[in-house]
Amino acid sequence: MIEMTEERRNELEHENRLLREQIREVQNRFEDKIAELSMVREIGMALLHVRSFERACQLILDVIINNTIARNCSLMLMDDDKNQLFLVAAAEPGKNTYVVEARKVFSKEGVCYNFRPEKGAAGRALLEKRPVLIQDTKNSSLFASQSKSRAKIGSLLSVPLMVENKTIGILNLSHADANIFEANDVNFFNIIANFVALSVHSTLNYENLQYSEAKYRTLSENSNDGIAIIVDKLHVYANPKYQEITGYSIDDLERIPFETLLDTSETGTNIHLIRSLLKNESMNRPFEVQLRGRSGKKIDIEINASPIIYSGKTALIISVRDLTDRKILERQLQRAQKMEAIGTLAGGVAHDLNNILAGLVSYPELLLLDLAKDSPLRKPILTIKESGQKAATIVQDLLTLVRRGVAAMEVVNLTGVISEYLISPEYEKLKDFHPSVKLEADLEADLLNILGSPVHLSKAVMNLVSNAAEAMPEGGEISISTENRYIDRAIRGYDHIEGGDYVVLTVSDTGVGISTEEMERIFEPFYTKKVMGRSGTGLGMAVVWGTVKDHRGYIDVQSTQGRGTTFTLYFPVTRKEVAKEKPSRSIEGYMAKGESILVVDDVKEQKEIASRILKRLGYSVTSVLSGEEAVDYLKDNSADLLVLDMIMEPGIDGLETYKRILKCHPKQKAIIVSGFSETDRVKKARRLGAGAYIRKPFLLENIGKAVRDELDR
Repeated sequence: MIEMTEERRNELEHENRLLREQIREVQNRFEDKIAELSMVREIGMALLHVRSFERACQLILDVIINNTIARNCSLMLMDDDKNQLFLVAAAEPGKNTYVVEARKVFSKEGVCYNFRPEKGAAGRALLEKRPVLIQDTKNSSLFASQSKSRAKIGSLLSVPLMVENKTIGILNLSHADANIFEANDVNFFNIIANFVALSVHSTLNYENLQYSEAKYRTLSENSNDGIAIIVDKLHVYANPKYQEITGYSIDDLERIPFETLLDTSETGTNIHLIRSLLKNESMNRPFEVQLRGRSGKKIDIEINASPIIYSGKTALIISVRDLTDRKILERQLQRAQKMEAIGTLAGGVAHDLNNILAGLVSYPELLLLDLAKDSPLRKPILTIKESGQKAATIVQDLLTLVRRGVAAMEVVNLTGVISEYLISPEYEKLKDFHPSVKLEADLEADLLNILGSPVHLSKAVMNLVSNAAEAMPEGGEISISTENRYIDRAIRGYDHIEGGDYVVLTVSDTGVGISTEEMERIFEPFYTKKVMGRSGTGLGMAVVWGTVKDHRGYIDVQSTQGRGTTFTLYFPVTRKEVAKEKPSRSIEGYMAKGESILVVDDVKEQKEIASRILKRLGYSVTSVLSGEEAVDYLKDNSADLLVLDMIMEPGIDGLETYKRILKCHPKQKAIIVSGFSETDRVKKARRLGAGAYIRKPFLLENIGKAVRDELDR
């Protein structure tokens, strides 16, 4: 046996040692690769089951910081709108992890923006779509330090996060020391970045889907419109409002074909559109139709519809808007417009009638003053005067309808108005006509005051009571009550009643009631079920409407056929006190004291009537037929008082006439006369200095009092 030399033995031991070291190095590298593969597998498996963006970011940061050479790690995402990266997650060993909430990623609320393309390693990696390594940040012009970052960075690796060849963000890895990362590390982190990119992208998409679903579900659940999804003509989804409109629960709706809820009869509206809708055809505009809910009552609705794919099937998503309130408001508007249109016509007629009636009211009064008490002409002339006054009352009803009837507002207590009516001859006459009708009054003792016209309010009360009595031909009971009421929120009924403090008048009967068709027309002038000429003029309820609106009030009507009707009137309250009554004066108190008066009226008959009355009272009277004549007359003459008509056509009206006269006679006294009520131009004339307003046709007493009061002022 050949003995091995010492030298050869040493060589073999050295070779063995080198071989063992190589084997250990290979083994270490193998173990490192196994560890890397295990970590990749761990990240992949973990991220596979994570749907939360925040949880995914936390897991990525934990695995990288705890299992790799990197001591700092951060994730940035790309904001395409701003073309800039923003920070979404960051971690250091032993310190709290920073992760942005998913909702802030979508809204960009409070996020920290960092680099733009080309700026810094992250910006370069973003632009070039490859990892960018900085071995020594101190000697690299590419390193851009973030002032808010407290981490010490010696070496930095920025790896793009790629999804379908699009860079969605950057994975940043760093260490406090320089020259830490090797080529193998770059390859390894590139692999990790693929998992990170897929995880961030998928979790964000999932969160966005959840966020969108939650957002749209919230919108749907809280929508004021009904929303439903129809598949094969059956409901598969219905929001709470849809369930409220139909009266059915979602469990019921899932078994109810959509078409059974709609009026699909040939007489129904939009039948063609309904049939197209039921075939899942796209609607290019909303349309109206009637829906029949659980109660059986038909509801006016507006439908918007669009075809969609729902759970892989062709479906229809519909929005349903309840038009009940809108239809009520439309009817109220139409009703108001109709009343305004009729009122405008009635106003024109009333103005002309007032001029005609002046002769039937004023001349008989002047004749009666000159007739002996036993004259055989006294009775027929008195009859003419009373007939003229009755006609004038109807004209005033027309003016009330046109809402030009309330000449002046004063502080009124409605309880007093009603109490006076209940002892009036009109009420006694009503009781004689309807002996089997009983009236119960419940009047608030401490009723608040309102601003109004006692005459018109009394007429409205009379018409309501009369209407109630005639609704009970076989007898019954009328209830009339007053109360103070505070409305804290708007009420939508026959009228739209705003919130506030009101005096409320209620008149109820147990009569025949009012049908739905009649309800729409009860306040129209000349619409009546009564015998024309025997029971009234057909203006009674129109007067009630006009009076309420003149007093800035509201009216509500509730009626059930066969059970009766309730009218509720709302008048805004005032905190002013009722003025004390002034004692009445005899005709001697209206007589002249040597004053001169200029009468200005474009209607010859009106001018002559006013002149004769004033001359009868002892005044020196001059009269002219236009405002221009009045201005010319007063250039060289004077008058202690003007009796000035407001409406004069053609030519300047009363306001313009008074303005021109004031330039020559700055303190000129005047009273205003008109067939209408106190218009804005009347009010302007009064602000300039004109006194009382008198409505035609006038009697000796009212014009005499107005003239005397103004002259004595």
